[in-house]
Amino acid sequence: MLAYEGVTQRFGARVALDGISLEIVQGERVALVGPSGSGKTSLFRLAYAAFAPSAGRVLLDGQDLASLHGARLRAARAKIAVIFQAHGLVDRLSAGQNAIAGSFGRRGTIDSIRAIVAPTAGERAAVSSALDRVGLADRIDDRVFNLSGGQRQRVAVARAIVQEANLVLADEPAASLDPELAREIVGLLLDDAAARGASLVCTLHQPELTVGFDRVIELEHGRVVGDGSAARFALEAG
Repeated sequence: MLAYEGVTQRFGARVALDGISLEIVQGERVALVGPSGSGKTSLFRLAYAAFAPSAGRVLLDGQDLASLHGARLRAARAKIAVIFQAHGLVDRLSAGQNAIAGSFGRRGTIDSIRAIVAPTAGERAAVSSALDRVGLADRIDDRVFNLSGGQRQRVAVARAIVQEANLVLADEPAASLDPELAREIVGLLLDDAAARGASLVCTLHQPELTVGFDRVIELEHGRVVGDGSAARFALEAG
């Protein structure tokens, strides 16, 4: 599903990633852990072609992301749902309107605007179902700026569900939440990936949140220093 082949990433004199080689298979749920500056965010951003690696290749379904442009790059990105720590939602729109934005990769511009302004009964039902899965079906028409931080992150998860992406990337989705909410949000991501057979890659600061993942990859100074099961990681961290 996603592969890094000898990837090095430099920002000026700083080496963020140093010869990383990894492969993540379809349906695998992977946690990326490590201290600040370890390379987690760079690895994450390369997965949706935010920039090209300084050396090596990042492959999505066997395609070198750096070689894709225009319509081909948009088609590749449509397979990827991205959940940011800061939600990435439009505050003035409702929870339902933000969630339906997950379907924009399958639509043209005019149809996307129409779906926001005048969704069909079927589209609204799909959005309501996604919001129900994250416990927010009753907030479908509430503007996002009226929601709490935890509720906003749930809307971001619902948007990923609507997108039906093969790969879900979540960058510190629980960093600003209290421990109970953090477990709930990560649990929602794990459950959605398992239900749909999607791959999940989640960067985390809190080691205790890696429970339930298939695999934990530890980064330090831009290099992989650990790669194994969540059970083994918990034992070693414990």
